[in-house]
Amino acid sequence: MAQDSVDLSCDYQFWMQKLSVWDQASTLETQQDTCVHLARFQEFLRKMYEALKEMDSNTIFERFPTIDQLLAKACWNPFILAYDESQKILIWCLCCLINKEPQNSRQSKLNSWVQGVLSHILSALRFDKEVALFTQGLGYAPIDYYPGLLKNMVLSLASELRENHLNGFNTQRRMTPERLASLSRVCVPLITLPDVDPLVEALLVCHGHEPQEILQPEFFEAVNEAILLKKISLPMSAVVCLWLRHLPSLEKAMLHLFEKLISSERNCLRRIECFIKDSSLPQAACHPAIFRVIDEMFRCALLETDGAPEIIATIQVFTQCFLEALEKENKQLQFALKTYFPYTSPSLAMVLLQDPQDVPRGRWLQTLKHISELLREAVEDQTHGSRGGPLESWFLFIHFGGWAEMVAEQLLRSAAEPPAALLWLLAFYYSPRDGRQQRAQTTVGGSPTACVWGGLCPLPTDGVRRGTLPLSRKRRPSPRSF
Repeated sequence: MAQDSVDLSCDYQFWMQKLSVWDQASTLETQQDTCVHLARFQEFLRKMYEALKEMDSNTIFERFPTIDQLLAKACWNPFILAYDESQKILIWCLCCLINKEPQNSRQSKLNSWVQGVLSHILSALRFDKEVALFTQGLGYAPIDYYPGLLKNMVLSLASELRENHLNGFNTQRRMTPERLASLSRVCVPLITLPDVDPLVEALLVCHGHEPQEILQPEFFEAVNEAILLKKISLPMSAVVCLWLRHLPSLEKAMLHLFEKLISSERNCLRRIECFIKDSSLPQAACHPAIFRVIDEMFRCALLETDGAPEIIATIQVFTQCFLEALEKENKQLQFALKTYFPYTSPSLAMVLLQDPQDVPRGRWLQTLKHISELLREAVEDQTHGSRGGPLESWFLFIHFGGWAEMVAEQLLRSAAEPPAALLWLLAFYYSPRDGRQQRAQTTVGGSPTACVWGGLCPLPTDGVRRGTLPLSRKRRPSPRSF
């Protein structure tokens, strides 16, 4: 081990001198000498990386005080960058210099310098004389060389990550967690470069077998920010992986949606629908884990706003967009219904999931009575205040505002005594906090017109399709009393 350390120090001095010579001259002889030594220099870089990854940043500079100069000279040499895996190994070495939690301005300055060098390596923003000489010999114009180099490197890494994902527990061929973490760190300043998209996608969908997340939080945050600001476009599978692996990113996506809805001066249902679909949240919610996080955030918003009609309308529009995405992706059978609504009766959820417009008019009354019976059983036959009690039943019901609209229309059209089941259903929709006796009093002797126009007129959900209905400002009773 001691001999290896001595050998590495000797090699370090040799290559530092070589790089200085190569850096100061651009003659044909210098270029030929560079090409002759490329394989040996790459091997030196590998040994260097094996040593650096075992040390922290301070230890590295204690042992190799000029390591930043050596790496910088190598990174600005187009012949080295173009050779085999030298560019990739240089990136690994640079990442070893980064201080995860800089303690002073010197360490922060070093981090900034490393990010700048990484950007230089991968972004293809600089073209110098060496590049022109090198690419001319290959028959390429300088402007075509660096983008092609970046694209090939990204595709190579993405292919390696896909193989890593398929190899599973084959540890001999699997990429190490340290290398995955290093790659994710390298990508942070390069997220918005279009050519880096395949690598970002491959990192997101590549799952390791470690008990803890190995990709850097900064990587997830940068990718999520770029997605929200429409600076990059990734496949939905990659977005789903992002939000499954990093909960703060999903929460930020929801908050970003709320901010857009709040900042908009006038929100009609059509505009809300456009905001929601543009967020990609309904499509991602086809995965039950994501759906339940989103639904829980809607629940919190509903409680915090005392049941604001704007929130209820947003929940209903989101539910409609989610069901459309579920049908489009043909995933109805991939997950059991209970995984989306784990605290409610599957039979009740199944009935409510139907599109009210698909129910023949002649079966409206029968279907609504059935819904009323299921809801009443769930509300009154369970322990008050339990997870599956009145609040959960009401929260499920308000997802599907079309049924309350159907109740109102049925009551308006009814010439005979209105069925008690329908009156109870409408009373529960607007007065969930009322107990059994209060709802019973509401339904006794109530005429259809009095119930519908006496403060119980539901928000027409068909306005979502027309896109012309503004949100009502009338506030519903607070659900806080559950």
